[in-house]
Amino acid sequence: MEKNLDYYLNLDWTLVHGTDLDFNGDEYSYIEIEEFPEFAFCAKTKELALANYKRQLKLLLTVKLEEGDRIYEPGEIRDDEDF
Repeated sequence: MEKNLDYYLNLDWTLVHGTDLDFNGDEYSYIEIEEFPEFAFCAKTKELALANYKRQLKLLLTVKLEEGDRIYEPGEIRDDEDF
C-alpha cells in the first residue's frame, strides 16, 4: 500500500480535545493529535474544531512527506519520546 497524503489523512489519529481561555478570558476549544506533539488546532467551539482540524493536519502531513520526515502512525511507539 502506498503511504501517501490520502493514506495518512484517513488514519485513526488519537485526538485530544480540550478547552482553555484566550487572553480576553473567552473560552475556546482545541484539538491536539497525540502522534504529533507539535500539532494543535483551535476554534471557538468543539464542533468547529472537529470539523476543521484536518485542513491543518493536511498541511502538516504535506510538509512531513515533502521533507521525508518520519510519520508515526497511531499505535506506533515513538523512538524520540524525550523530545
